[in-house]
Amino acid sequence: MNGTKKVIATTEAPAAIGPYSQGIAATGTAIFVSGQIPLDPATGSIVGGTIEAQARQSLLNVKAVLAAAGAELKNVVKTTVFLADMNDFAEMNAVYTEFFSENCPARSAVQVGRLPKDVKVEIEAIAFI
Repeated sequence: MNGTKKVIATTEAPAAIGPYSQGIAATGTAIFVSGQIPLDPATGSIVGGTIEAQARQSLLNVKAVLAAAGAELKNVVKTTVFLADMNDFAEMNAVYTEFFSENCPARSAVQVGRLPKDVKVEIEAIAFI
């Protein structure tokens, strides 16, 4: 399977203010990764009590789903981050940057009323291969 990912950037719209791109053009086979919460895949238990630990595990789970589909984080074109508390944004963003540091996917981040198992974060992704 072959696909391409091209970062879209224009001065005609506000510049990205974090680890995300204004837009992404993608071709190939789409992979839609369901929202991943910070569950340990071996035990089914919630990992970590901090937003950093939970964001890291959620992103590791996204990475594992992508790998099962034959893709990598570099194939991700869009993520959505759901936060239980927007005050956790900076800490989540620091962890997110560990996974996406260049040619970042487009991203939305929103605060929601409640997440499954009362976790602090859930992350979904769309990738192309």
